[in-house]
Parts: sequence; C-alpha cells; structure tokens
Amino acid sequence: MSAINDVLALVRPDLQAFAGYSSARSAAVQGDVWLNANESAWANPADASGASRRYPEPQPGALRAALAALYQVQPDQLLLGRGSDEAIDLLVRALCVPGRDGVLVTPPVFGMYAVCANLQRAPLIEVPLVDNAQGLRADLDAVIATAKARSAKLVFLCAPSNPAGSDIALAEVERVAGALRGQALVVVDEAYVEYAGRASATTLLGTHANLAVLRTLSKAHALAAARIGTLIAAPELIAVLRRCQAPYPVPTPCAELAVQALQPAALARTAERVATVIAERERLRAALAGLPGVRRVYASAGNYLLVRFADAQAAFDTLLAAGVVVRDQRAAPQLDDALRISIGSPEENDRMLAALSARRAAA
Repeated sequence: MSAINDVLALVRPDLQAFAGYSSARSAAVQGDVWLNANESAWANPADASGASRRYPEPQPGALRAALAALYQVQPDQLLLGRGSDEAIDLLVRALCVPGRDGVLVTPPVFGMYAVCANLQRAPLIEVPLVDNAQGLRADLDAVIATAKARSAKLVFLCAPSNPAGSDIALAEVERVAGALRGQALVVVDEAYVEYAGRASATTLLGTHANLAVLRTLSKAHALAAARIGTLIAAPELIAVLRRCQAPYPVPTPCAELAVQALQPAALARTAERVATVIAERERLRAALAGLPGVRRVYASAGNYLLVRFADAQAAFDTLLAAGVVVRDQRAAPQLDDALRISIGSPEENDRMLAALSARRAAA
C-alpha cells in the first residue's frame, strides 16, 4: 500500500467517500449578475465597500497563495480555517470513530486537543511530559509505545509545547511519524515555531504522508482576532477535510487583512518583532530566576515562560493588583505552583518585573 493510501485509510470509513456540502461559491461559474446564493442585492448601510454582502470564497485564493509561499508548500497542501482550533476539531471528527479511535496528547498541553476528543467521544490517551533538568519534555519513546499499544489514530505533538516551552527536534518528529505509519496521523502543532529558531516540520511532509502540521497567524503575525489557522498535510487528506468543513470558514475582511500582513514590508517588521520577543524572553528568564520566591523558570522556545513560584497565588494576585494579567496554570497536571507569562513589549515586561520585585522587597 502506498503512503498516500496509508493516510487515507486513517479517515473514518463512512467519510472516505463523503461529498460534503456544495455551496454556491464552490461552483466554478462566472457571471455579472449573481443570483445563486440568496444574498442581498444591496450592501448594508454600514458597509462602505459593499463586499460583505457576498459570501466569501471557501478557501480564499490570494490568501492560500500567500500562505503557501510563506510556508514553502503547495496550495493544495493547505486547509484554511478558523484558527488552529477548527483544524484540530476537523481532524478528530474525520479520523476518529467515536468510542474506538484514540487521540494521544502529552499533558500539560494545549487543552483543545482533549476538548475535541471528548466532544467526538474519542478515547483520550495521555503520555505526560517528563520534568527533568532539560525541562518539561515529551517522552517520545513512551509516545510511540503507548500509541501502538492503545491504537491511537491521532497523535498531537505540540512543538514548541504550550505551556511548557519545550521543543521537539525534527529528527525526533520524523522518528515518531515513521514508527506510526499506517496506524496514526502525527500532527505537529507549530503555533509558536517562529520563536523556536528551527525549520518547520513541513520539511518532512515529502517523505511522511502520515504527518500534518498546524500553523497560525495568531501569534508571531499578531492576527489573533482574525482567526486564521492553517493545516498543512498531504493534498489527498486536505481534500477529505475540506468536504467535512463548514462552507465559508474565513470571512473576507479577515482574509484581506491577512494577505496584507503577508506582504514583504509587513513580514520584515514581523521578523524584527520576533527577534525582540526572543531577546526579551531570555532577559526575563534570567531576571525572574533571580527573584526570591521563584522556584524555577523553564527554558522556552515560545513567546512565553513557565514559572514555578513558592506561592503562585500571591504572585498572581500581586501582578493582577498591578494591572498585569498572566495565565494561572495551577489546574494543569504537574503545574500546581506555576504561572505562564507571555512575553510582552519591553515596557510591559519591565512593569511585570517591577511588580514582582516590589512585592519581594516589601516582604
């Protein structure tokens, strides 16, 4: 069996020939008078351009081309959607038979993998991160062994990991994909890869059809409100997922904004800001580690730091009193003393440090 047939065999049998919904915009027709989608003939009074009265392209062509160039893949390898969340949900629904096919995750990790698995009634398989001198890291030998033993259909590798900050080398990603070929789709969530200083796992797609990569414009590209996420995978799998997707996932104003954000001048400015975040991340890591009451600051490949405190509640309250909001991680497994601190601007970071330093001085 070919690698492509291997990955298509992972799709739920009842969806392999599923046609999905054929929307008015999916038909390849042209004309001057559009009367096929039951749209209003007039623009909304608040819409100066009038563009919003028309349904958007299901997969906006200009945005697909811009993202394909950015990620150095082919347009037919891309599925655009409402952030990475939609792609995660589509993968679980399209591949996992409820009550049978498992979803493997590595907690503490991004919670949407578990949410989507639970909504689909897909068994959730957990292989916890291992806390050692190198950080909170994925045990990939355990991931492979557990995926095989418990018939996982989807394996999510968050790299860089949120909230741990640890990364996974591409050689290790390749090892997992190779070990699980024919059994599972390995999904590498690279929401923060721009801050990691390494090549993307998309470079492995040519040799591993059972590999998929999640990317987003929400983080490094500062378009969180636009909700533009991308799944990159074998074209044959992308075609199946498109048939399972809602008809118009990307609003026209969001697509147009994203295309502008991917022009050379904007990309150059984004690269400068990524470099600033990386420098600030290392500055903050050293500064936080020197504060009394800080137990550990984990190395991070993302735009955040995971910090353990002797009294995490007091640290959280102190920051909140100073108007600084951080993420309380204490409900997550292994993190009952931890906060996650996003890297802000240098001025915002100084304000956060000043608040924690003032508390320690007062104590």
